[in-house]
Amino acid sequence: MQSNHNPSRSVLVGVDTGGTFTDFIFVDDRGQLRTQKRLSTPDDPARAIIEGMHELGLEQQPCRLVHGSTVATNAVLEGKFARTAFITNRGFADVLTLARQNRAEIYKLRPLPLPPPVAAELCLEVDVRCDAEGQVLEDQLDAAALQTLTERLNELQVEAVAICLLFSWRNDEHEQRLARHLRQHWPVSCSAELVPEIGEYERAVATWLNAALTPVISAYLANLQQALPQANIAIMQSSGQTMAAAQAAREPVRLLLSGPAGGLAAVAALQRQQDSAPAGMLSFDMGGTSTDVAVVMQRPLLSSRGRIDRWPVAVPMVDLHTIGAGGGSIAWLDAAGALQVGPQSAGADPGPACYQRGGAQPTVTDAHIVLGHLPADIQLGGYLSLSRTLAQQALQPLAETLQQSVESLARDVLRLADEHMARALQLMSAQRGHDPANMQLVSFGGAGGLHVCSLAQRLGMRRAMVPVHAGVLSALGMLLAPAGRELTHSVLTPLVQVSDELIESALQTLIDRARDELQREGVDMQDLHIKAQLDCSYRGQKDSISIDWDLQQSRDKLEQVFHARHEQLNGHRLDQDIMLVNVRISVSASAALPQLPEWQPTPPGRAGSARSTKLQQSLVRRADGTQQQVDVYTRAMLADQRIDGPAIVVDDESTLWLQPGWQAQVDQYGNVLLSTNRVAD
Repeated sequence: MQSNHNPSRSVLVGVDTGGTFTDFIFVDDRGQLRTQKRLSTPDDPARAIIEGMHELGLEQQPCRLVHGSTVATNAVLEGKFARTAFITNRGFADVLTLARQNRAEIYKLRPLPLPPPVAAELCLEVDVRCDAEGQVLEDQLDAAALQTLTERLNELQVEAVAICLLFSWRNDEHEQRLARHLRQHWPVSCSAELVPEIGEYERAVATWLNAALTPVISAYLANLQQALPQANIAIMQSSGQTMAAAQAAREPVRLLLSGPAGGLAAVAALQRQQDSAPAGMLSFDMGGTSTDVAVVMQRPLLSSRGRIDRWPVAVPMVDLHTIGAGGGSIAWLDAAGALQVGPQSAGADPGPACYQRGGAQPTVTDAHIVLGHLPADIQLGGYLSLSRTLAQQALQPLAETLQQSVESLARDVLRLADEHMARALQLMSAQRGHDPANMQLVSFGGAGGLHVCSLAQRLGMRRAMVPVHAGVLSALGMLLAPAGRELTHSVLTPLVQVSDELIESALQTLIDRARDELQREGVDMQDLHIKAQLDCSYRGQKDSISIDWDLQQSRDKLEQVFHARHEQLNGHRLDQDIMLVNVRISVSASAALPQLPEWQPTPPGRAGSARSTKLQQSLVRRADGTQQQVDVYTRAMLADQRIDGPAIVVDDESTLWLQPGWQAQVDQYGNVLLSTNRVAD
């Protein structure tokens, strides 16, 4: 995937493909950020990108394009995999089918069987074996065996191959021998290259997913590169770092949270740039289809125990919780006649009824239009007109069934949506030991600003933020995210047998690999940030604790830190041997956009899209049945003043509903800072 990229003449472009909108943000020749939104094209996600780049005049211009893609995620959720063979040791062909024996429905005595990820005829066995120490016990992988295997794969007409052998994280000799031969014919994923960690099932799933997605993602990226020949394309990883498109095509399992990771990379950058940064930030990204919730502590918190659909994904990814609550979430009645909101969504096409694109079902966005929180005379994205009449018509049948007014139903719809999101926020904060009252709530996504005040109040939070370009923050995060790698390798050795030299050597091997990959991508190697972690546990424990590690520390210090950390988390320490389970490194380079530029209150806009800064008013329907004229501001109008709610703040990508009791002002980067003296109800 080469391009005619000229760094001296290139433009920076961030693109995030969402369920409803595809968002663009780029830095113009004056150093200011400009934005664009287009409705997504789910049948061909690249089409919206290509059309948007054409509208921006960048289709044939040299640029660095950082892309957050949902193609891998959608392929997993929809089961659109390449025909993939799974190769493992003799006697272990059923490892993917047997899984971990966890019951999804623990009280169902006869659960329905789930289809295996790989059909039995595609699970092949080879006569090789290493023991738990990596010593070779059996090796019958000669030229004849390789030829027989190749013929069988040809008969099966496979499109990709996944290889996962026992204890390959100790010794990957057999996997590499298989890969060298089979890569002459097919794309091959090796578990020891991708996830060299203990945990055979999780390693096998990650390897299978990677192999099954490789033809899908490589074709998508190749087509995108062909349509944008002047672009140097990078892809956002699930870890919040970027990688070159060519590498992403070989490791698509690292892209499963590509879009959400962009938003969290932006939140981390915002936290670093605040004059009085809070200890932690609780973020929620509310789009048209779903809401993603996460915690950021200077950088997004990561997990190697994430899941996508029913599959564990043992690669580092941002630790977030997703629920089916978005602006397009549909209000409906269940079998008992109770009101429900989501997870079904009106999506991008036709979208909420107020979009005037043929939608007829009542949604969260329609409820905001009815109550006046979203003024009907504005245009979403600078071009999408809204209709209050159609929103009322969509809510009317449901209101009549429940024997209440349309306005009353709209408030109930919003309360239910808030309740779903508040539970998700509590799950990621209070239930994990983070007190929301000591954190700042950061709202983004096109619909987030309409709920930020009510959610903060529910959680007892007094500080909140609606970032600059909140409606396209994930796209902005593509530019603020560093190029980098998150790599892990299992050690699984008693700590008493571990020397300082062993730790240093294991970490250095990972650092060298990360540096080599980044250097091949053309990353500037002068400003690399390296963070090391060691995963430890007591002998026999399943879960480990990650401990930040200074390369100058010693093993003796590690033992003390682990005991103290275990006691802090669990309330006790044990008189047992400690195991060094994994070594981890995070290597990050500079971001495409090192920091947010200073905000210009009246930035240059697209022709016909810049809003007037003249004060308007919107008629808001209050809970007591009365109506109130509420002032409507543009974000630019807040440059020199502090306003009190109730008020509405609009810009091209999002709308803020500033509830009574809240105040708003803008910082030097254009972020709206919210504060209140109210406590939770």
